Amino acid sequence: MDDWKIVLPEKVKIIIDRLQNRGYEAYAVGGCVRDSILGRIPDDWDITTSATPFQVKEIFPRTIDTGIQHGTVTVMMHKEGFEVTTYRIDGEYQDNRRPSEVHFTPDLSEDLRRRDFTINAMAYNDREGIVDRFGGVEDIRNKVIRCVGVPRERFGEDALRILRAVRFSAQLGFGIDAGTREAICELAPNLASISAERIQAELVKLLVSDNPYQLETAYETGITKIILPELDRMMETVQSTPHHCYSVGVHALHSLEHIEADKVLRLAMLLHDVAKPRTETIDEAGRTHYYRHAEEGAVMTKNILKRLRFDNDTMDKVTRLVRWHDYKIEPTPKAVRNSIFKIGEDIFESFLKVRRAAILSQSEYKREEKLAMLAEITQIYKEIMDSRECVSLKTLAVTGKDIIREGVRPGRGIGEILDRLLEIVLENPEFNDKDYLLGEVRKIISGEENS
Repeated sequence: MDDWKIVLPEKVKIIIDRLQNRGYEAYAVGGCVRDSILGRIPDDWDITTSATPFQVKEIFPRTIDTGIQHGTVTVMMHKEGFEVTTYRIDGEYQDNRRPSEVHFTPDLSEDLRRRDFTINAMAYNDREGIVDRFGGVEDIRNKVIRCVGVPRERFGEDALRILRAVRFSAQLGFGIDAGTREAICELAPNLASISAERIQAELVKLLVSDNPYQLETAYETGITKIILPELDRMMETVQSTPHHCYSVGVHALHSLEHIEADKVLRLAMLLHDVAKPRTETIDEAGRTHYYRHAEEGAVMTKNILKRLRFDNDTMDKVTRLVRWHDYKIEPTPKAVRNSIFKIGEDIFESFLKVRRAAILSQSEYKREEKLAMLAEITQIYKEIMDSRECVSLKTLAVTGKDIIREGVRPGRGIGEILDRLLEIVLENPEFNDKDYLLGEVRKIISGEENS
């Protein structure tokens, strides 16, 4: 036990006090204690107690049975909910995910013993301070992720903990204890029994952490062989070209560090060269080439994200960023306008960030030249946006209804005319004027009638 003082939120304090005043033990527990010691603001506050769920329900007037069979009820304080869980011992695990049954216990130590890592197995209340029976505070001091008790048992109970160990390592900048790492290597294949949704959630947390390069640990310990085998092939693909100094996979991992911690951007960087192993060719001089790797990568990316159960919006944006990540643009207003339309106005700024991160994770060969050109393109893009120039059908001065009013029947021809008008405006943005464009519509109609 250490002499730490944690400032509990008022509502958490009220719940703990009420339970204690009725003769039960109660503590804040888990991640909120860990984060408080680390000086972080906890995302949520969980409470553990010696009271049974039914005793908790008797004390608090508003509760929700969120997981009463596992000892959890949500106590509502005004409009905010707090999970309150009875001390418990888990029964036998049969699916590498959840216990077949749980048993309530009056012993806090038994409850803490079943938790995954020492840094998550601490409790706190204002009467006793921190309860740390498995060395969590010491492991925080030493910056290490270590399983509570026997690592093989903890990972055998819930295989997702294998990936969580690497995720916490990335989020906190901690190393992984040798015994814990050894068990990860041995039991990583058990991740095959974990749902794609749970894998996805942990993978995203790792990717948007302060240390996304820690994904290399997932590769080294055999985790990605199960959850993302495409990365293994990337890590093993050497790039013999002056533009690169790393393997495809190491280049992708370095690129994660050069872009902001956004889910879509980090996924795009991780997967932007995913098709290089599949498209690799070697010329007579021994240089590697990856023709059409962006197009092929977009197909692979969509399949990977679908496999991991990502939402449609994320799949769409990441896939398009992978598709266009290597697209070459001349630093002229006309070329940039056409590129915004082709790549998509909604992701073009993200495309520029992806290009920059890719360049910064390549070799230094022509790096300054590449960055200078990208800066020029970025400046032109900003000027186009500031001037509100038309770069898509959405901001074209005429609509399909306007064309119908000119006598064109509804149908596929409307879209073709709009595309032709957009070509004119992309070439000369000053022509995005309704009267001028309707004049062009009349010319098109007249030309078609006379043909």
